[in-house]
Parts: sequence; C-alpha cells; structure tokens
Amino acid sequence: MERRFIILNLLVGLLLAITMRRATNTNVVREVRTQTLIDGVDATYYQPDRARPVRAAFVVLVRNSELLGMKRAMRQIEDRFNTKFNYPYVFLNDVPFTENFKAETTAMTKANVTYGVIPHEHWSYPSWINTTYASECRQNMHKQGVFYALSESYRHMCRFNSGFFFRHPLLENIDYYWRIEPDVEYSCDINYDPFLYMHRHGIKYGYTIALHEYTETIPTLWATVKNFIAAHPEFVLHGNGYKWLSNDGGETYNGCHFWSNFEIGSLSLFRSPEYMKYFDYLDKAGGFFYERWGDAPVHSIAAALLLKKEEVHWFKDIGYYHNPWLNCPLDKESRLRCHCDPEKSAVHHYWASCTKEWPELPGNGSLASNSTDGK
Repeated sequence: MERRFIILNLLVGLLLAITMRRATNTNVVREVRTQTLIDGVDATYYQPDRARPVRAAFVVLVRNSELLGMKRAMRQIEDRFNTKFNYPYVFLNDVPFTENFKAETTAMTKANVTYGVIPHEHWSYPSWINTTYASECRQNMHKQGVFYALSESYRHMCRFNSGFFFRHPLLENIDYYWRIEPDVEYSCDINYDPFLYMHRHGIKYGYTIALHEYTETIPTLWATVKNFIAAHPEFVLHGNGYKWLSNDGGETYNGCHFWSNFEIGSLSLFRSPEYMKYFDYLDKAGGFFYERWGDAPVHSIAAALLLKKEEVHWFKDIGYYHNPWLNCPLDKESRLRCHCDPEKSAVHHYWASCTKEWPELPGNGSLASNSTDGK
C-alpha cells in the first residue's frame, strides 16, 4: 500500500509539472502573438533604450522662464504621442539652461533629453549689419504698430530658426525634427509615427496650419527671393509653387506661409546646397534685422519652390493649437480620437486659407509652363 501511495504521489507531481510547463509556454506564445506592432515595426523598437526606425527628435527653442509652458506642451505631446514612441528631446537656448529647468523637463518623459547652448555667432549680429540703422528700422516699425517691432531677440530667433538650428552639434546625428513650443496643445491621439510616415513616402516638410503673413514685416523679402531665383532658376523643382505663393503670376508675394511653430521636417532640406545658398543670400540682404523677416515665410518659400509638391504634406489629422489658431480634423473617424471643435478649425477662415490651397495645387510641371522666369 505504501509503495502504491509513493508511486501515486510521483505521478501527480509529474502531471503538475507538465501542466505548469504547458501553461508557461502558452503564456509565452500568447505574449509573442499579442506583441503590438506600430506601422509594421515591432513596438519594442520604440523603447527609450532602443534605436528607433528613424533618426528623429523633438527640437525645442525655449527660455528658462518658459518652464511651465514647456511642461504643459510636453505633457500634451507625451500623452497624445510620445509615451508610445519615446522620441528624444533636444532643448536649445541662447544661455545655459538652469538645473531646475533640466530637472523638471527631464521628469516629464521616459525619452532621452539633451540640452544645448546656441553658439554666439548664431545668435548675434553678423559683421555686415549696421546696428545703428537696424535700431532706426525697429523704431520706424514700432510707429507702424508692427508686432515685435522693437524686439532684437525675436529677430535673432527668426534668423537662428531660418539658417542655424539644423547645424547645432546636438542634431548632428538627427535626420528628422519635430518643432515643439511652450503652451501648444495637441487635441488628438497620434497612433502612428509621423517621422516614419515621412521617411516611407519621401516627404520632407509637414505642416498643420498655413497663414497669410503680415506684409509690413517683410516688405523686401519677395524681391530678394526673386533676385536669388533669377540667379539660380535650376533650384526650382516645383514651378506650380508660385501659384501658392503669388496671386499675380509671381509679381508679388501673397504672404502664404506654413505656420512654423509646428513643423515636422527632414533636415536634408535645410542642409542641402540649394537651401544653404538661399539662406546665405537672404542673410546678406539684412532683412532679418532691417525688417522682421520670420523663419516661417523663409522656410515656406523654400519648401514651395525647392521641393516637389508631394514632398510637402498637410498633417490634417493632427489636432494642434497655438494661440489663436487651431487645426482640428474634420473627418468623422478622426473625431473618435480628438476633443477639439472642428467648427473652430483654421481652415474655415480666410486668413488661413493657404492651409488647404497647398494640397489643391497641380503637381510638378515643367518650369517653362509653370514658372515666372524668376518672378
């Protein structure tokens, strides 16, 4: 009897061991089968310590005094997108970041965060600028009621964003960037990787809102651009871009520009020889300081002419708000992941009519039929 009891116990133990092993294997298989894939990429590649499918980062130009607004923006982008994708942040400032700023922003994300100081030569007056005359110009613009008329730092910011941000050493190994600013809001879940989408579709510049610029801030910008294009007509890849930039065949600029406080772009555009020559030409003209040329029209004119039409993309599915303008998706499917009011979207207003006019442009045509001979 005792021998039978021992054998019975052994058999029960063996059965329990087999059952537990099968359960363990089942759990392993179930975990593998339910492994989340994002855009066809294993989700494990988006962990903070892994190399993502695209070399990309959020690029943030921000002051120490804007800490709370920056944290609000980070909370938005983390909740809506980056908790799944963990793309790194690159913070830039013309002065060193405080330890408190670094500690509080680092705590907002699991992703890697780096902090850099802008080189002095990228945030100062170049040698060819007459600073006395620049001061007189600022006073004249102030009398006209121009926004930021007296601000020198605003002009340094626009020049930096136009020609230098992509040269910073912290972006040396980055191919795509997403510009984030303090106090912006993201009102829709973003369940795909815009960087990977751009990479797969050959897109080099993405926007959510396009507006008309204040003409009094850029009185000579278009004439300067036309002179540059006249010297380099071979740089224009999208002749129909003139139809978006001008209402009179290229004679004057209608002010259409992609609102650059939101940008997702390929740094290959700005690092290209064509763009570098374009920026250097504008920089030598002095309009960043004698007028108030913004990085938005500077970027937009380049994107409209130096890129093919299909290389510029309207991210109409991304809910985005920067006071006072909102991009809210209009389709019913997007409404399921958004909390914004589509009736308040910028596309309903004339001032933002450029937004949907870009996708309606004809595709690339020959320069002979679509350009205006440098106009």
